[in-house]
Amino acid sequence: MLQALPERLLPWFELNRRDLPWRRDREPYHVWLSEIMLQQTRVEAVRGYYERFLQKLPTIGALAAAEENELLKLWEGLGYYSRVRNLQKAAQVILRDYDGEFPRDYEKVRALPGIGAYTAGAILSICFEQPTPAVDGNVLRVVSRFLASDAPIGEERVKREVARKLEGVYPAGRCGDFTQALMELGATVCVPNGAPLCGACPLKDICTANLNGTQERFPVKAAKKPRRVERRTVFFLQCGDKIAVCKRPKTGLLAGLWQLPDVAGELTVPEMLRQAKAWGVRPRNIQKTVQRTHIFTHVEWKLTCCYLDCAEETGFTWVTRRELEETIGLPTAYRQFLTE
Repeated sequence: MLQALPERLLPWFELNRRDLPWRRDREPYHVWLSEIMLQQTRVEAVRGYYERFLQKLPTIGALAAAEENELLKLWEGLGYYSRVRNLQKAAQVILRDYDGEFPRDYEKVRALPGIGAYTAGAILSICFEQPTPAVDGNVLRVVSRFLASDAPIGEERVKREVARKLEGVYPAGRCGDFTQALMELGATVCVPNGAPLCGACPLKDICTANLNGTQERFPVKAAKKPRRVERRTVFFLQCGDKIAVCKRPKTGLLAGLWQLPDVAGELTVPEMLRQAKAWGVRPRNIQKTVQRTHIFTHVEWKLTCCYLDCAEETGFTWVTRRELEETIGLPTAYRQFLTE
């Protein structure tokens, strides 16, 4: 059945493809950057980040040489910061081992930091016209509905099997368009949330789930484990026009990033004052406390932020609001408290 996909999807894609900035050329650096940014992130959120990133770091060489603070500031708000660190590590490997040219061999691409099977497939098919499927959630959803397959799409063996089957139907000379057509159909028609838009689908008369009226039964997913909940107290310490920040530990969640000082647990007001005194910042008074939630993939933070006037700049790095806006990259979990 999958043999019918190219002849149906390629004409549809030509007429319905979205105008996305990373589709305007097939430069490997651009495709690679966009695919990394789009992991766990909506297209509309990525547009601005993609264009700003390339303005500052227009080449693989510029990415490889970037200062960490600049790199993290460019990524601020996108989350999953290991992605941008791996981007830079991979850029450094490309410069060192491949004279700055993106490799074209699948195993060499897969060996680059941060590049998995999906990203490797996308780069090699879109940039180099190789029949290497890029199997993500969009593609798995399309294929599972098209075949009415009960195979749970979260399992690696299922992803590998879908990739194997798709590889056999890739059209010579149109590999990149076929990869993007599959992605586009899953993103805009065979959508992840709510009912698929089957009336607008070029596969509607040959899609097994549509013919059987079982579209919403697919894809099959294993039940998600509940997120772990952690409570933390964040401190917005202000002394004059300076605000206290510090670096997170080099390992673990948000490793090595800037943050507002925090401690585990939900402290009472007297405990907040004692903690601030222990840091030596000579707290004057608590202005207010604010509660917020921030959700990561596997962890949910319940955050209480204490806004505190201080008389002493000690123990932390003290920066102005302008520095926080222009040079210091704060993860969203902490940056949300700057606007309160």
